[in-house]
Amino acid sequence: MTINVQSLPASANSVFLPTVSLWQREVVRFVRQRSRVVGALGTPVVFWLLIGSGLRHALRLPGAENGGDYLQYAFPGTVVLIVLFTAVFSMISIVEDRHEGFLQGVLVAPIGRSAIVLGKLLGGTTLALVQAGLFLLLAPLIGVKLTFGVVFAALGVLTLISLGLCALGFLLAWSLDSTQGFHAIINLALMPMWLLSGAFFPASGAAGWMAWLMNLNPLTYGVACLRHVLHEGEFLTNAGLPSFGLSLATTIVSSTVLIILAVRTVRA
Repeated sequence: MTINVQSLPASANSVFLPTVSLWQREVVRFVRQRSRVVGALGTPVVFWLLIGSGLRHALRLPGAENGGDYLQYAFPGTVVLIVLFTAVFSMISIVEDRHEGFLQGVLVAPIGRSAIVLGKLLGGTTLALVQAGLFLLLAPLIGVKLTFGVVFAALGVLTLISLGLCALGFLLAWSLDSTQGFHAIINLALMPMWLLSGAFFPASGAAGWMAWLMNLNPLTYGVACLRHVLHEGEFLTNAGLPSFGLSLATTIVSSTVLIILAVRTVRA
């Protein structure tokens, strides 16, 4: 299908075409850098297998019969970790583009500033969904049933989470001028945010102050929303999880706020 650029309004040309071009650039860059697959997909998988296998018989999960299977419990959190890693690797390209002069060229071009944000976010989200979708295929191996409805709902939730994490990564990368500083911020902020999202342990088993932080963490509701979709009631009772409705609403609001902040930051 070919789009006639001349038939599009000027406002559409200033946003739509640059957005598609930047999205395509992110995908092509990913294909050419195969090592990013190892970092974004391989690391969480190894983490899930090692930690999950070590704790599956040692940790009793509240709300699951006979303590449950820790590999099943940690599965949604690992999917979100894959999305988190992908967002990190995607948004670090902003720092690289600034050093290479590409970002300055885009900023002076006669295009809408929001196209820069949308192109980056859609590119990162596309890559995150592809990698997370591949990992979801392992779900039946640990007893998680995958139907068309479950996969569709899971990908929808992951899209919301990915957009929010990519927007957060965009905000961090936009204000930094070195990849070393970006990695330092990631290790200091995003990884603890993931650990305090209920991905690694339930809030019901945490200390009071830690459970309070987990309730304030927006990513907690994204992980809980994905857990509701995948587990269909398992690990939910007495596990301290928020309801599906509250989790979905909070995820939508937090991701929307982060996207708006990213667009306003570029326009400032």
